[in-house]
Amino acid sequence: MRPITAIGFDADDTLWQNEHYYRLTEGHFQALLGDYAEGEHVSERLLEAEKRNLSHYGFGIKGFTLSMIETAIEITEGEVPAKTIGQILDIGRELLRHPVETLPHVEETLAALNGHFLLVLITKGDLFDQERKLAQSGLGDYFDAVEIVSDKSATTYRRVFTRVADGPDRAMMVGNSLKSDIVPAIAAGAYGVFVPHALTWILEHVEPPSEAPRFRQIAHLGELAAVLDQIMAA
Repeated sequence: MRPITAIGFDADDTLWQNEHYYRLTEGHFQALLGDYAEGEHVSERLLEAEKRNLSHYGFGIKGFTLSMIETAIEITEGEVPAKTIGQILDIGRELLRHPVETLPHVEETLAALNGHFLLVLITKGDLFDQERKLAQSGLGDYFDAVEIVSDKSATTYRRVFTRVADGPDRAMMVGNSLKSDIVPAIAAGAYGVFVPHALTWILEHVEPPSEAPRFRQIAHLGELAAVLDQIMAA
């Protein structure tokens, strides 16, 4: 039997730019609160709010926007002007409208794999926003299945790869987040291919599972074919 029949791909910062736009928005947010606190302090308080709110709002732009509003209220001790709240909502909406910029080697890699492996997009975040980005990317036709999930865990990967493919043992997950894409996929029994991105959210940082037999790391998606050839030939 073929050792791999299905490949899962993360979306944000694996297929297209994402964190870059969050960083720009955070810079705008710092400027809005510049009369109340230094930019670094604003970012620290925002990160604390995001951590607290993940279990309530999940991942995505809507939760990020609510965390900005909460942070503004805390930093100003409840004195944040209504105009500033409106401006925060505006930059949150702008984040929802950011263009979709695919990363290098993405489309040619998907095109080469399409038809040879079952390709599954597995992404977390706001449903409408992820659907928008996939549609605007023009990559949707390459995927046999799309899974937009609230979180990524070993249970998530077992469920997805068992339902749409031949199970995690014959699957591979490719992504830029060790915490969300690689470590739990390997724990589920799949291969995990780490594709580092220059900008990765700090809450997604963990140590790489370097000793795991199914862990691989590549510089960009253009190197994925060589990894697959090696595994398939073993």
